[in-house]
Amino acid sequence: MIMPIKIQSELPAKEILEKENIFVMDETRAVHQDIRPIHILILNLMPLKEETELQLLRSLSNTPLQVDVSFMAMSSHQSKNTSTSHLNKFYQEFSDVKNQKFDGLIITGAPVEQMEFEEVDYWEELVGIMDWAESHVTSTLYICWGAQAGLYYHYGLKKKKLPEKMFGLFWHKVMNRKIPLVRGFDDMFLAPHSRHTETPAEDIHNCREITVLAESDEAGILLAMAREGRQIFIMGHLEYDRVTLDGEYKRDLSKGLDIKMPKNYYTDDDPDTKPLLLWRAQANNLYTNWLNYYVYQVTPYDLAGTPF
Repeated sequence: MIMPIKIQSELPAKEILEKENIFVMDETRAVHQDIRPIHILILNLMPLKEETELQLLRSLSNTPLQVDVSFMAMSSHQSKNTSTSHLNKFYQEFSDVKNQKFDGLIITGAPVEQMEFEEVDYWEELVGIMDWAESHVTSTLYICWGAQAGLYYHYGLKKKKLPEKMFGLFWHKVMNRKIPLVRGFDDMFLAPHSRHTETPAEDIHNCREITVLAESDEAGILLAMAREGRQIFIMGHLEYDRVTLDGEYKRDLSKGLDIKMPKNYYTDDDPDTKPLLLWRAQANNLYTNWLNYYVYQVTPYDLAGTPF
């Protein structure tokens, strides 16, 4: 049985998810169910927030748990690509949630990877949120630049610029298979990457506090965790949908940027073909395992008294 994700009734992503036969519940129906939902807070740092909302909600939907999702945006940054009305209606700021506790927190990527961390206008606010999560969140999932930021802040691991953009689908090998986060994964699997920088694999391996769970010879580390799953780092974008890389590629081409075709993505490297969706099963596994083994199984019915 698949239980629903609970979101605000008028969130635009709700109608799209329902058309995809994903069970979505609004607040009105949820209050009539005597179930303790899993409370997930998403700090959405991506410029096209509605697109990222949809991708992450899809990823969180394949679980027998009821997942109550809230969105947060930075107060120290003015979004240029998402309407103020959407942000005001569906997003909270840190000051609105700092006295609450959450089962899980997702910190997304952001298009600021070629800047030094301290140069990002909301860096100090992000540091405050990462500190707060240590005492108010059961498990935090860091994605792409968010993962680089978490590794830098918590473990002092620096990112470096790549000779060219890591862009496309890359093969990864599962490591430490007995760890529940990768339960059900194939031995080798494809996953999307789209980034200009990396946290070097050697530095991550040399950090004793971190366990590597999936790695690529070409793209480096994809998945790692620390503190028994209280911190999980995803260097790529398993949440991406079928055409996300296609959209990024054609957007950059239209701007005249020096961008190579995404690897292993188009059939016969023909950008006019419909890309095959080759990573959805692994994405579903990852998010379902995270919610079950690192969030639901380790939290009590009443979060208010949870000692972190």
